[in-house]
Formats: sequence, structure tokens, C-alpha cells
Amino acid sequence: MSLVLAQAGAAVGLKVFVWILVSAVACFAIGLILGMWLRSKQESTRVHSATEKAESIIREATAKAEALSKDALIAGERQAQTLRKELEADERARRQALQEEEARLREREGLLLTREGQLSARDRELEQRERALAQAEATLADATRVQQQELERVGQMSRNEAQGILLRRLDEELKGEYGKKIRLYEEQLKEEADHKARRLLSLAIQRCAMDHTAETTISVVHLPSDDMKGRIIGREGRNIRSFETLTGCDVIIDDTPDAVVISAFDPVRREIARVALQALVDDGRIHPGRIEEEYEKARIDIDNAMLEAAKDAVAQTGIGEVAPELLKIFGRLKYRYSYGQPVLKHSIEVAFLCANMAMELGTNVMLAKRAGLFHDLGKAVDHDVEGTHAFIGGELAQRFGEHPVVVHAIAAHHAEVEQKYVEAILAQVGDAISGGRPGARGDTLDNYIRRLGRLEAIANSFEGVAKSFAIQAGRELRIMVHPRDLDDGATDVLAREIAKRIEDELDFPGQIKVTVIRELRATATAK
Repeated sequence: MSLVLAQAGAAVGLKVFVWILVSAVACFAIGLILGMWLRSKQESTRVHSATEKAESIIREATAKAEALSKDALIAGERQAQTLRKELEADERARRQALQEEEARLREREGLLLTREGQLSARDRELEQRERALAQAEATLADATRVQQQELERVGQMSRNEAQGILLRRLDEELKGEYGKKIRLYEEQLKEEADHKARRLLSLAIQRCAMDHTAETTISVVHLPSDDMKGRIIGREGRNIRSFETLTGCDVIIDDTPDAVVISAFDPVRREIARVALQALVDDGRIHPGRIEEEYEKARIDIDNAMLEAAKDAVAQTGIGEVAPELLKIFGRLKYRYSYGQPVLKHSIEVAFLCANMAMELGTNVMLAKRAGLFHDLGKAVDHDVEGTHAFIGGELAQRFGEHPVVVHAIAAHHAEVEQKYVEAILAQVGDAISGGRPGARGDTLDNYIRRLGRLEAIANSFEGVAKSFAIQAGRELRIMVHPRDLDDGATDVLAREIAKRIEDELDFPGQIKVTVIRELRATATAK
């Protein structure tokens, strides 16, 4: 009985379990189907929303594209109108220019026709004069023949005898004219030689155009504000004393707004001081230690700048290789001045002038250019070495292996030694041209006045001189003489003697023209 009940309970339990399992499976299937339906519903809603959003974006983009297209059309129409107006203005300007050109051509054509008429009238007038001249010559020949016959009759002398006497008299008169003719020919030859020389020099000058700058003894350093002047002076003046002692320059601080002045006659020291002070002002830290640092840095920079300037000059003139030691010495001419003219620029100009003249003369252009560039080499060290700068430059060039012709040209460009080569003469001429250009060299007013006064004093020291005037900045000396003390022949001698005296006693760039004027006037009064 118990077994039967147990089996019946187990069967009921199994049925319950199966029912529960079937119910769970059915519920799971129903839930799965319901979930899938809800998911598909959501996907359909999302697709519909995305479609509507895409259509909205497309509509907005289409509206913007239409608006941009309209704007572009309007802008294009405006640009087309602007271009059309510009083209119409250009066309009007061209038409006006063509009309003006046509008017000028018509005016010129009228002038040519007028000139043609004048030439035709002149030709007719010349023909009439030629006919009148032919008639006058025929009349003169007839009169001469009649006069000759009359002279033979009166003088009882044949024609041959009269010609002999006339020729003897002419020969005696011509003997006195020989001297005048020879002098005239000499003057003509001198003028022709001067003309050819001026032409050669003018061509050389025209091919070489250089700027000219004058030396100054001060440099100005601009400050960001006047407060910087106190920093430059320092406490109890220690900064400015240290700077002036180190650089050897004077620093002038006055009422000039936002600026200080550096004064020194040595241009290299002045430039080093300027660069150092500018660096100190830019940095703002100014004290003795900082001053020494900036001074040393500026000195190195200036040395490098001088070397670069020498390399640039060599490259600019195209003279080829140069010894590095010679370049260092030559670069010092960047800050060397002669009569206010920068020597480095002067040397470059002389090199080009020598090259141009050498091309005209057919000599060695490279040697002439090299001699012109290094002709003032001695001025780089003339304050350290005794002797003239020409002699010093020749020794330096020889030491560093320059060509013998270049060495000789450097040493002889002031005629201190005999000039053996044409390159030496070209260097001398190029030096005189470069130094004699207007504005190339500056001089103080006192020296200028003293030189002019010296010129007039030399002229006034000769007998027969009434007055003398130095004109054209001392390029010409005009002398008035007493006409009763000197004759025409003596004026030539006086001009040569004064010119020789000026050459012996004065140093001057270029040439000085001496003009002697003799004028005799006689007056009388009728009563």
C-alpha cells in the first residue's frame, strides 16, 4: 500500500513538473516573440525617424545651396559689371591716348612740311648766291687782269720779276710766322691729347658709379626712454666711467630726448663702443662686469665685420684668391677714413676705374684691378708702422705674395718711386679721380680757407700780378696782371711758373687750372 502511494505521488509530481516545464517553455516562447515584436517595432520607429531627419537635412541643404547659388550669381553679376566698367575706362583711356598721339603726329607732320618748305627756300637762296658768286669771281678775274697789265706798264717790270720780289717778301714775313705756327700746332696736339684723355677717363668714370659718404666723429645711440640715461651713468657715475675707460670714447649725455652720443676720432673704437652700448641698452642690465662682456663681444663682432667687408670687396671686384692674412689687414680699411672718404669704398671704386681704363688701353685688366684695390693697403697699419702708406702697402703686398707689378703699382701710386709699369699710372689716376669726385672727400672749413688763401698768396708773390682769385672750390686760379708790365708772351711764362710753384708747394687732389688774364684799355675824352 505504501508502495502504491509512493508511486502515485511520484507520478503526480512528474506531471506537475512536466506541466511547469511546459508552462515555462510556453512563457519563454511568448516572451521571446513579444520581445522580437517590440524590437522590430522600435527599429521601424527609428528608421522612420532617421528617414524624416535625412529628408529634413536634404531640404535644408537644398535651401542653402539655392541661397548660395543666388548669392554667387549676384556676386558674379557685380564682378562682371565692375570688370565691364574697368574695361570701358581702359578703352576710353586708350582711345584718348590714340587721339592725342594722332594729334601729335599731325602736328609733327605739319612741322616737317614747314621745315621742308624752309629747306627748299634755302636751297633756292643758295643757288642764287652761287650764281652771284660765280659772276663776282669772273668780274674779279677781269679786274685783276686789267690791274696786272696796268702795273706792268707803270712799273716797267715783268710779271715774273714782280712775282720774285713778292715771294722774297712773303718768305721774310713767313719766317716770323713759323714760330707762331709751331706753337699753334703744339697747342692743337695738346688739345687733341687732352680730349682723348678726357674721353678715356669719362668712359671709366661713367662705368663706375659709387656712393660717397663723409666721415663723422660721433655716433648716436637711441634709447627706449630717458630713464635709461640714469642706468648708463650708474651710481656715482661708475658705469659711464667704466665704459669710457674701456672703449676710449666719450659718452655725451645731454638734454637730447631718448638718445646719447658717442664721440671719438678713431672710427673703429667708436663703432665698437656704439655696438656695445646698444647691446647694453637692449638688455637693460648695465654694470661694470656686463660692460666688459659686451665690449669684448662687440670687439669680436667688429673684427668679423671687417673680415667680411674685405671678402665682400674681393668678391665684388672679382680679383680672385687673396692671402687670408692680407684679407685681415685689408678689412681694417672698412673703418679707415681719408679726408672724410671711407677708404674701403674708395679702394673698390679705384679698382673699377683702373679696370675700365685698362680695358680701353688694352693692358692687363686683372693686374690693374688688383693694384687699384690694394693701392691704399698701407693705410690700414700706417699708424703702427713708420713710413708712407704707399711704401708700407708695397711691403705688405710683397710679403703676402702679390704680383711684382701690383707691388710696384702700390708703392708708386703717389710717384714716390719711379713708375715703371702702366698699372702704377692707372692706380695714380684712379686714385685722383675717386678722390676728386664732387662730394667724395670732405675737409674742414679752416683747411679749405687756408688752401684757397695759399693759392692766392702764391699767385700774388709774382711780379706783374694785380689780383688773383681762387674759384670753383680751388679747382681754378684766375689771375689779373698789369698790362703795361707784361706782354702776351710773358703771360704764358707766368702761368707755367705759377703752376710749377703750386705743384712744388701744395698737396691737392685732382688738377688746378691756372688762367692769366691781360687786358689793356685806353680811354680818351673828346671836348
